[in-house]
Amino acid sequence: MILAPRCLSNKTLESNELKEDKKNSKKFGPCAVGEKAVYLNSFYIDRMYYIPLESVKRIYKRIAMSKGGFSGKGIFATIPYLVVEYDNGEEKQCNFKIEENVDSMLAYVRKNHPEIKTHSEEAEKRLREKEEAKRLKKVKNLTKEALDNISVLRKSMNYLTTNEELSIELSASAKKKRVYERSNPAYKWVALFITLMGVVSSIYGIYAVMTHAGFAMYFLLFGLAAIFLFSSANVLPTARNNRQYIEKNLEKAVSSMQRYIERYPEFPLPAHYAHPVVLKRMIDIIEEGRAENITGALNVLKEDLRALNSSVSVEQEEYDEIMAIKPMFLIRDYE
Repeated sequence: MILAPRCLSNKTLESNELKEDKKNSKKFGPCAVGEKAVYLNSFYIDRMYYIPLESVKRIYKRIAMSKGGFSGKGIFATIPYLVVEYDNGEEKQCNFKIEENVDSMLAYVRKNHPEIKTHSEEAEKRLREKEEAKRLKKVKNLTKEALDNISVLRKSMNYLTTNEELSIELSASAKKKRVYERSNPAYKWVALFITLMGVVSSIYGIYAVMTHAGFAMYFLLFGLAAIFLFSSANVLPTARNNRQYIEKNLEKAVSSMQRYIERYPEFPLPAHYAHPVVLKRMIDIIEEGRAENITGALNVLKEDLRALNSSVSVEQEEYDEIMAIKPMFLIRDYE
C-alpha cells in the first residue's frame, strides 16, 4: 500500500493483515468491504480510513435533503451517503456520487456479513410500525389460490435476493434511461459549452497568476468551479451519457437477469420487472385481498405506481421502494 488507511475505531488490524485485506476487498465507489474491515473515504480520498468489522454495529444508507431533494412529495434527485456506526456510538458518514454503489455495498454486507445491521435504529422502528400496520390490513381468511400464489412469490423473492446485485443493476439502468428521456438535450450542450469556457478561464487564470495580471484569481476560481460542477453532475454528453450507451447498458442488465431467472422453474415475472421490491409489493396486495392471483397483483401494482406522482406524500422507506421500481415500469409504459 502506498498510503495505509487510518483506523477510526479502538480496535486495529496488524499491518500485514490490513494490507492483505484491503488488497482483496470488494470496492463500491469510494468505499470497500473486506473480510476483516470496511474501508471508508474522506471527502477527497477514497478508502482513506478503515474500521474492523468486529467494531461495526450498523451500516446503512442516509439520503440528504437538497434543493429538489426528498421532501415527502413525489420523486426528486437526492444526495446519498453511507453511514457506519462503530464502537460506542461513534459514526462515520461517507459521501457517494452514485446511489446504486451504496445499495450494492449494503447488499454485499447483508449477504457476506449478516451479523451487521443495515438499517438505522430509527428506520428499524419505522419498519416495525409499518409491518404492524400491514399485519392489521391483511385478510384473515385467504383462499387456497391466494396462499399458493403468495408462496410462489415469496420463494421467487428469496431467489432474487441471493443475487441482489442483478436487481440493483436492472433498477439503476432503468433509472438512467428514464432520466435521459426526461432531460432536455439542449441542457447537455449548454453544460458542455460552460465547461469548455471553464477550461479556457482556468488556463487564462493560471497564465494571469504567473504574469501578475489583474483579476487572475477570479478567472481561475470560476473556471475550476465550472469544471467540477458540470463534470460531476452527469449532465455532459459523454461516452457514458448518451442514448446508445444507456440503452445498451439496460439491455445488458435485462439479459443478465433473464439468464438468472431461466434457472428458476416458472419465474412469475418477466426479466425487466424482476426485482425483490416488485414481488414484495405483489405479496402485500394479495395479503390485503386486493388481488388473488399473480397477474391480478401485478396489474394492481401498476395502478398503484401510476397513482404515485408529485402530489402524493410518501415516507422515506416508501420513497426508496418507489425509486427502485417505478422507472422500470415507466420506461416500458407499464406494459
